[in-house]
Amino acid sequence: MLETRIQKALEEVRPSLQADGGDVEFVSVAEDGTVSLRLTGHCGDCPMSQMTLKMGIESFLKKEIPEVSAVVGV
Repeated sequence: MLETRIQKALEEVRPSLQADGGDVEFVSVAEDGTVSLRLTGHCGDCPMSQMTLKMGIESFLKKEIPEVSAVVGV
């Protein structure tokens, strides 16, 4: 259920990433609420990818899904 909610929330941020030539791929969610994601395309190579992950995606997921404690890139 949590994974489904995360996937659905990622669909909301995906258009912004795709507009810059990138995307996000869900990898896993741990029991402690840590979500592992992979940035792909231009986002995967971008020097600002960690900021996108933390300030953008992590902030959004935490707001939408309180069970999310952190987002990490893999």
